[in-house]
Amino acid sequence: MNIDAAKAALAHLDIDDNPPSVKAKSRDFFWYSPVLKDRLDGVCADFVVMPRSQDEVIEVLRICHAHDVPVTVRGAGTGNYGQAMPLKGGCILHMQNMNKIHEIAPGRIVVEPGLVIRDLDRQTRAHSGQELRMTPSTAATATIGGFICGGSGGVGSVRWGVLRDYGNIIRIRVVTAEAEPRVLDFTGEDLARVSHAYGTNGIVTEIELPLAPAYDWVHVFVTHPDFAKASRLAHQISLQDGIAMKLDTVCEAPIAARYFQRFKDHVSETDSVIALMIAPQSMDGFLTFLGHDPEAKLIYRSDANDWPRDPGPAYEYGWNHTTLRALKVEPEITYLQVRYAGEGFLDKIDAIRAHFGDELIQHIEFLKENGVMTAAGLTLVRFTTEERLNEIVQIHEDMGCMIFNPHRYTLEEGGRQIVDDRQLNFKREADPKGILNPGKMIAWEDPNWDFKTMYAYPGLRRA
Repeated sequence: MNIDAAKAALAHLDIDDNPPSVKAKSRDFFWYSPVLKDRLDGVCADFVVMPRSQDEVIEVLRICHAHDVPVTVRGAGTGNYGQAMPLKGGCILHMQNMNKIHEIAPGRIVVEPGLVIRDLDRQTRAHSGQELRMTPSTAATATIGGFICGGSGGVGSVRWGVLRDYGNIIRIRVVTAEAEPRVLDFTGEDLARVSHAYGTNGIVTEIELPLAPAYDWVHVFVTHPDFAKASRLAHQISLQDGIAMKLDTVCEAPIAARYFQRFKDHVSETDSVIALMIAPQSMDGFLTFLGHDPEAKLIYRSDANDWPRDPGPAYEYGWNHTTLRALKVEPEITYLQVRYAGEGFLDKIDAIRAHFGDELIQHIEFLKENGVMTAAGLTLVRFTTEERLNEIVQIHEDMGCMIFNPHRYTLEEGGRQIVDDRQLNFKREADPKGILNPGKMIAWEDPNWDFKTMYAYPGLRRA
């Protein structure tokens, strides 16, 4: 690794080698996990390059390949699995300057990866009254490339499914990390080779995504005294095809009372809260359906403006914003990401609640997978020890609940704990030296890993 030679060859580009700034740009939201905070807190790159075009990306990759310098791509750093942490140091390829929209057409957009999602939506709304089908709850700061490379679903998944469902990504363009980098476009089945790959086998420079009609969504909060009934009510709402919605979240008591500061005086310690985004034309149908449950109480709708302090958008109380709000009040809180699916999946949540009691607080998001309604649990956990956290994970799996483990920094351990041969084979082709985001793909680093213990990348280098 010849850092000085690479920096000298790239000196005409937008480079940052100021230590405090490089440290800041070397970090993402890995600290959501006390396990990752312990492992990764000292990780730092040597320098940052902020390319302004695909040609500059190609130049960076050519130079870094020649000098054996690791390259870790980064958007806004809002991922919380350590996806953008440069485990081996080297170069951070920061995509903030690649933020142009190339085309907006009926039902689709072509965009560079560094555009912040909220800004993207503003432009599509102004241009043609369209919006992205789904976004993370961090849309105000996250980039579209970071979402495609590190995310899986989010706000909008209750209607449109997850990113890997057919049709939710149209095309991804990547640059390879070879002596002479190539530019490749992926569509159809080949999208799986590079989507949600943490930038381990190619650098994304252009994305084509579908758009949907944009609505002035009504942000709604409903309380219910019984979490099990609230989750079933929310599930039934999610199944109403005539009600256009973009979010369907349930937070068990006392999440809202303790962690949602602007909910003070509106909820009690025993109130579970359902947060929804409903299209204006669907509000009448929604309110009619809600009236079937006399225990459900509508406490806020954004089109009424009847709270002294505006709570903000409903999506900033869902997905991992729920975890963030809890962490700000109780730093010992962490979370798990659980997949609840199949017949009787709500009964599995009941069984988990009965088993763990107050050690866990339930937070579920309704979403579709392959056209079937399921739920993602972003469960709040009162962290005590890493050993106990591992036990909690194992108990979930023993009870038939799949864990996407946010306390691991590798592709395989954060997902289904299996090798994705499509991504591995493409890395062999596109990154023969293994300089892209090293340490994140176990199948490349240690093909014989058995997943019985947490993988520890032997090349991890602390500043």
